[in-house]
Amino acid sequence: MEMPPTGSRVTARGAGEYLSFRLGAEEYGIDILKVQEIRGFENCTRMVNAPAYVLGVLNLRGVIVPILDMRIRFDIADVAYDSQTVTIVLNISNRVVGMVVDAVSDVVELRNEDIKPAPEFNSAVSAQHVIGIASLEQGTEQRMLILMDIEKLMTGAEMGLSTNPSH
Repeated sequence: MEMPPTGSRVTARGAGEYLSFRLGAEEYGIDILKVQEIRGFENCTRMVNAPAYVLGVLNLRGVIVPILDMRIRFDIADVAYDSQTVTIVLNISNRVVGMVVDAVSDVVELRNEDIKPAPEFNSAVSAQHVIGIASLEQGTEQRMLILMDIEKLMTGAEMGLSTNPSH
């Protein structure tokens, strides 16, 4: 059995705590240890020649942070900014980046048996960025969470973010 990295509550299989959030009609989960803070949505400074999903940059306590709208990145129709829209500030590979989502739901504790492998399909989120699918029962309701490997997603070549903080 593989041991989790020191300081991490998430094993290689995916057990641990996840921040759940909505993008369109779907609910996703990311490792809570990657989350630095959750902020209300605010306009940022647009960067020239950036892809459409890169909204721009914000100055967060002296750190210039790129802000990515995951709804645009995943081709979710009808992107609207309202009182529920939030920016999740992440610390990925020693780099701070913000991602805009429709809403944050809660933090959920998942066990290995709660997480099933993701089926292979052609979707906006590549299978290599998905840890698995978690099924949660809350009372009479059933929730499905798509668990994302946010570090792989954010540092992937298609996102255009360098993992070197000097760039």
